[in-house]
Amino acid sequence: MVCASAGNHAQGVAYSCRLLQIRGHIFMPATTPRQKVSQVKLFGGEYVDVVLVGDTFDDSFAEAMSYCLEQNMTFVHPFDDPLVIAGQGTVGAEIMNDMAEPIDYLFVSIGGGGLAAGVGTYVKGVSPSTRIIGVEPAGAPSMTEALARGDVVTLEEIDKFVDGAAVKQVGQLTREICKEIVDDIVLVPEGKVCTTILELYNENAIVVEPAGALPIAALDACREQIAGKNVVCVISGGNNDIDRMQEIKERSLLYEGLKHYFIINFPQRAGALREFIDKVLGPHDDIVRFEYTKKNNKDNGPALVGIELKCREDYQPLVDRMNKHGIRYVEVTKDPTLFNLLI
Repeated sequence: MVCASAGNHAQGVAYSCRLLQIRGHIFMPATTPRQKVSQVKLFGGEYVDVVLVGDTFDDSFAEAMSYCLEQNMTFVHPFDDPLVIAGQGTVGAEIMNDMAEPIDYLFVSIGGGGLAAGVGTYVKGVSPSTRIIGVEPAGAPSMTEALARGDVVTLEEIDKFVDGAAVKQVGQLTREICKEIVDDIVLVPEGKVCTTILELYNENAIVVEPAGALPIAALDACREQIAGKNVVCVISGGNNDIDRMQEIKERSLLYEGLKHYFIINFPQRAGALREFIDKVLGPHDDIVRFEYTKKNNKDNGPALVGIELKCREDYQPLVDRMNKHGIRYVEVTKDPTLFNLLI
């Protein structure tokens, strides 16, 4: 059999291949976190071959479909298949069996839509009054666009950070089901997802991957409507590679307004940096990155400066002091293209 996956579906297929002693060829993006790749190999053992190809799930999906047709093998779709959706719906059955009180709101991640379709169908079937809230990363709103336009659409560009939910195109079947059973969809910025991952780890000792953090991350945006209600969040994945934690922390600080990067034009003379520190930095501001190369035969030279703040409110006074002292600067953080090139 053949499958394409961002990592979680792949683990289920790998486990099934080993259990049933069936050869499996599993296609995943080359950007898949190492922990997910390792888990797939662990579950599948000698029965699976892992192929890392493409930058996104959609790239690996296309390669998997092509290989499947060439080799005349069985393809196990990660979300747009009624049996796969039913299997994911067992999560809903477990939730309802465990809950003694009625559920007012159920938050669930949406990538291709299989989990939301399965869980939502079961929960709505036994508890019609429960509101199903789908949650997508703001950088990959494929279900939101599909429902708004009345048909499946392919997004040209997506943010791949929330790898378990970053798809350019949802399924035809999952779109039809979600149209009927999902009451609302919340889009969550990737930076908010990162903040949630860190909070769950630091405060609750819960390790989640970005897609798993989506439902919790959506709660702040819905705080008024869910106040005093019985709320369940499906945390669908804990495959978080420790190597990603630095990026997660960085994205969180940027989102919270606690870290800013500037290209600052410094005078090329002794004491210029000391003057900047004394006159511009606040008492709690901290330089966390400084890159500078001296330019010969020039009066000024650019430096990349990263500044971490104690609180969001310290940002405007920092900028005001730079303007007051005639500092020439460009804030890299506000230019996504420049930021991605430098940071």
